[in-house]
Amino acid sequence: DRIFQIIMPATQLPAGEDWDRRRELQAFDDTKAGVKGLVDAGVTALPPIFRHSPESLEGITSSNHVAGAIPTVDLSAARREDTVALVRRAAGTVGFFQVVNHGVPAELMAGMLEGVRRFNEGPAEAKQAIYSRDQARKVRFASNFDLFSSAAANWRDTLFFHLAPDPAPSQELPEAVRGMWSPSTERR
Repeated sequence: DRIFQIIMPATQLPAGEDWDRRRELQAFDDTKAGVKGLVDAGVTALPPIFRHSPESLEGITSSNHVAGAIPTVDLSAARREDTVALVRRAAGTVGFFQVVNHGVPAELMAGMLEGVRRFNEGPAEAKQAIYSRDQARKVRFASNFDLFSSAAANWRDTLFFHLAPDPAPSQELPEAVRGMWSPSTERR
């Protein structure tokens, strides 16, 4: 089985002098709006920078993992080695997993999700103000950390902020997520 990917036949990918991938990537990045900005602009077809060629996916197959099932990693596992094995298996086969028994209060997680939702649904100006590829910045928003090095861009935007050991000052956080996390909410 091929893993699910959005694949465009090579004959439908822009080619030649009429299409400069690097220029398109830069134009996308320069908007500082991310993929949400494309959606908000009414884009109805997947832009070529997000498409994988069939050749780039040769040899990639799905695992025997049951479709739709998300692996669970239980941090209360008796031995650290068991937890590491669960993480390694989930990351190596499905690519993501759900963590349970981590000790983070449900209300804190719900609040964080709501704050991130408010940020993503909020005004483009709030995202553009902190859009950066500078990994030294403690608070930043970006689309595709590997935008200029990957074979195809991913359909994702990310809000980053440092939590430890030296957290970003709360006044640097976007208003939508300010107050959701502070050193006093960390587990001790």
